[in-house]
Amino acid sequence: MNKITRRQAMGTAAGALSALGIAGATAHAAAADSRASIPTGTVDEVYQGRRIQITPAANGGGHHGGGHDGLPTVRIDGRELHVMRNADGTWISVVNHYETYSDPTSLARAAVRELQGAVLAPFAPMGGTA
Repeated sequence: MNKITRRQAMGTAAGALSALGIAGATAHAAAADSRASIPTGTVDEVYQGRRIQITPAANGGGHHGGGHDGLPTVRIDGRELHVMRNADGTWISVVNHYETYSDPTSLARAAVRELQGAVLAPFAPMGGTA
């Protein structure tokens, strides 16, 4: 009768765990890649009486008058809402840095709710002008 040795059992278990780890890492990388793409669609909608317009960055820019960061331009009633992309693919805005959103549209809608009818003030980055 063949008996499995402790060394063989440990080797088999280590191999199985390695295979599971590689599969898990591959799945995580695929999910991160899907979050990493910047939305390309144009949005023009009225939400709670406010007009939201989102235009994708053209040629790697478009943010703050043709910037270089490749972010979409988000406007509420014609005024630009400064948006930022987090490393994990989520979005935040100057209106609320503490809540993250999965896409610029949900971020803009949240900004409208947070503004509660107030006009969006011009954003002047440090060292720049609005």
